[in-house]
Amino acid sequence: MRVLRLPEELASVLPSKGVGFVPTMGYLHEGHLALVRRARKENPFVAVSIFVNPLQFGPSEDYERYPRDEARDLGMLEAEGVDLVFLPSPKDFYPEGYATYVEVTGPLTERFEGAHRPGHFRGVTTVVAKLFHLLRPERAYFGEKDYQQLVVIRRMVKDLHFPLSVVGVPTVREPDGLALSSRNVYLTPEHRKEAAKLYQALLAAREAARAGHSVDEAEAAARAILDTIPDFALDYFAIVHPGTFAPLEDWVPGARALVAGRFPEVRLIDNLEVYP
Repeated sequence: MRVLRLPEELASVLPSKGVGFVPTMGYLHEGHLALVRRARKENPFVAVSIFVNPLQFGPSEDYERYPRDEARDLGMLEAEGVDLVFLPSPKDFYPEGYATYVEVTGPLTERFEGAHRPGHFRGVTTVVAKLFHLLRPERAYFGEKDYQQLVVIRRMVKDLHFPLSVVGVPTVREPDGLALSSRNVYLTPEHRKEAAKLYQALLAAREAARAGHSVDEAEAAARAILDTIPDFALDYFAIVHPGTFAPLEDWVPGARALVAGRFPEVRLIDNLEVYP
């Protein structure tokens, strides 16, 4: 497994085709490894990036305290048979004088995560566009846990004619349903137990949809559970169109329920397809 840190080193070691790419911010867990294993299954060469991207963190967010463990991450990736790890520093990735950004505009990035984290998606699309340019993958793998991010990246790839496929991989969960996230480490034992109710709320919306109830009734079933979580400040719960993220009044195929909110120590997000 090669570990490279400078962008200019990549061109000489990457194959001309057959690259499967998994971008991460490190502190890896089974959700990340599911992406790596899918990439390993579908591509002759697998590259992973580890980069805590400062552009996607707001001024009051947790960039400095975001968990990091380079040695642990590299050991996990080597065990999975990864061919290349790109591990740049912010000063090399965004050198002095850096002034170029990639942005998807419009309702897709203005709602939900975009509304609660101004500038977040510009940071995401800028870093991902740069990584695609440097690593030239045929396929890139993203988890469905960050579903709005996945849809935004697909929009960018389509609009900019990147010659690659964006592959969404289902969310990996704990036995009680909590979506795996590097930030889960911040949860207190009490809040960790309560956090599983986010998934219970999503399931309640799905069960209501499958029982023939309306969108409003499905949302009410989910909110009834979310309202029971102590110390949890709900940012949003919504049932949306899976491609545009427009809130729904009537069901459409693939409708997604989205939830996000904060415990005092950490913010969590999750989503689930609730209408087949």
